[in-house]
Amino acid sequence: MNGESYKNQENYDDLLNLYVKNLKPIDKINGFNVRPGFYDDYGTVVIPGGVSFSVHSQNATSITLALFKREALEPYAMIPFPDTYRVGHVYAMIVFGLDIEEFEYAYVVEGPWEPGEGLIFDKTKYLLDPYARAVTGQSKWGVKREGNNQYYGRVVASEFDWGNSKQPYIPMEDLIIYELHVRGFTNDPSSKVTHRGTFAGLMEKIPYLLELGVNAVELMPIFEFDETLDRREVDGKVLLDYWGYNPVCFFAPNTSYTADQEYNREGKELKTLIKKLNENGIEVFLDVVFNHTAEGNEKGPYISLKGFDNNIYYMLTPDGKYYNFSGCGNTLNCNHPVVQRMILDCLRYWVIEYRVDGFRFDLASILGRNEDGNPMKNPPLLQNLAFDPVLANVKLIAEAWDAGGLYQVGTFSSLNRWSEWNGKYRDDLRRFLKGDPGMAVEAAERIAGSMDLYDPEYRGLNASVNFITCHDGFTLNDLYSYNNKHNEGNGWNNTDGEDHNYSWNCGVEGETDDPEVLVLRKRMMKNAIAVLLSSHGTPMLLSGDEFGNTQWGNNNAYCQDNEISWLNWQQLEENQEMFQFVKQMIQVRKKHPVLRAPNQQACCGLPFVSKHGAHPWQMDEWEENRVIGVMYAGKTMDDERTEVIYVAVNAHWEEQTVHLPSVSQGKRWHVMVDTSRPMGEEINLEEKKMPRVKDLVNIHPRSVMLFKAM
Repeated sequence: MNGESYKNQENYDDLLNLYVKNLKPIDKINGFNVRPGFYDDYGTVVIPGGVSFSVHSQNATSITLALFKREALEPYAMIPFPDTYRVGHVYAMIVFGLDIEEFEYAYVVEGPWEPGEGLIFDKTKYLLDPYARAVTGQSKWGVKREGNNQYYGRVVASEFDWGNSKQPYIPMEDLIIYELHVRGFTNDPSSKVTHRGTFAGLMEKIPYLLELGVNAVELMPIFEFDETLDRREVDGKVLLDYWGYNPVCFFAPNTSYTADQEYNREGKELKTLIKKLNENGIEVFLDVVFNHTAEGNEKGPYISLKGFDNNIYYMLTPDGKYYNFSGCGNTLNCNHPVVQRMILDCLRYWVIEYRVDGFRFDLASILGRNEDGNPMKNPPLLQNLAFDPVLANVKLIAEAWDAGGLYQVGTFSSLNRWSEWNGKYRDDLRRFLKGDPGMAVEAAERIAGSMDLYDPEYRGLNASVNFITCHDGFTLNDLYSYNNKHNEGNGWNNTDGEDHNYSWNCGVEGETDDPEVLVLRKRMMKNAIAVLLSSHGTPMLLSGDEFGNTQWGNNNAYCQDNEISWLNWQQLEENQEMFQFVKQMIQVRKKHPVLRAPNQQACCGLPFVSKHGAHPWQMDEWEENRVIGVMYAGKTMDDERTEVIYVAVNAHWEEQTVHLPSVSQGKRWHVMVDTSRPMGEEINLEEKKMPRVKDLVNIHPRSVMLFKAM
């Protein structure tokens, strides 16, 4: 019987009581009554009268369970697993008479010490359960438990009541994803929330998300991580692992993100947040890191996987060193069957217990590397994730590259279950919009859905997640305020962070009072937003871009737990017109299905998607062309409503004349969006307010226009 599978059934307690009533202790070890546990339920399972502990190790010679009083540094009990409690490589033991509110646990694992073979067992280390559902050792942000450098597990019981709550299940093409950092979103006092920097604080901002119009939030890592692990001080500022891309445990939510200092509440605050977001029609995606862990390389700490089976969990060189395709010291050995199961178990757990709607996989190309680091043709992990029945309705989004040089945008997987962060969309549109030569053809291709990268026959129409900015790099404001990165505050002499940003400072580096420069920067930001929300594919916005958030040129703020990374909500009032523009562009996208391409077929004697230059049906390929047009002509299959919309982009610094394609059935072109208009006057949401234009149109310098045929 699998205890997990009954947790959400009303009769769970009755079934479990019936099952365990005959489970009598058969042994006494160090004063505790014990018996063999549940071998296929890794981690812990709470049963009436006891707890089942289950772990596995291929090369260990013995494992001992260590029990600690809350916040104690030394265990009050050591309970070795008897040899008879081992089946294969799995150790499972029920310990009776435990109160889950009163103890923490870890393991001591003994085995051979042969570093050249990757075997580095150390019986002096207390190891965190890889399947721990909650982690202690650090519960208040930035504060490490005094005298303790270890992490212990906590046993939690699943008691959260989801009621009749339902997940939105929004089609991929209808999503507008909003990437945010849980702490940075509300930690600045200007957020005016009660519980700053927490899941509860984010919950207080749900009305804001609804007003903006996004319908999916992508949370930067919330798996348990230790922001103090690489604590440094630079120029009087304390630097922490703020982003959280160094997981300590895959199954536990980050305790430091809770407003209430939770102990054994099975992630109640996070579950409440997800429930409230779902009830308001907003999906929740997690940014997950399965490419490496916080254990680092040979100099890194023992936390968990190193001490259980170092040579299984990590990719090792022939002499036992760590491959570093992640850029963080180690690389998870994702396609080993043991690691595959752990990843699959983890994702299933978050979907079942937390009702997560989707996952974005950091440095996902590592998921397709073999044990020796070579790329695999058909990685079994990707197939298992794509076809797992529990994950059937979950969005799977890959960051299709890694730090080892494997770049797979457009080729990550032939399985149409996978979408990708389209890095080529970001780079091509950045270059084109700032006026680089030779980018017109590529930019039009990206706006039209990147069909050159994602063959719809094999990948579907939802493979491309389009973005111009994300957490990693410049904000949208900084993209048009800085030519160069300014990461001096990170302490690496400005050597960290991306050097090729395709940014443009509009004539002045950094902050300025020059009114012409400020007007130009705002127009460039509006251009980027207008193009992003008019492109085929799923758009993703970086939180704060809608009101001009700045990081003062820092394009790698991974360690900046301060005003550099925290959103300054005063800018929302200062840049309210920018916020309104983004909000209205989201409304434009939602109002016009042809921009999203759901269940569409061609109409009006026109192709569904076509690309143009200054003249209709001619894509000018000459190097200095900076004018493109993309026309969508679609009819929804359900109500047969037809729409024809033309997106025109002039990236030139001079006004350009564009000849719009002729449309049949007596329709004429009307202006829906014009980013050259003054703030507040760029968008016409009502058709009767859209001015009619002739086929020959002058488009202002560096501006974007959307036309609708009516």
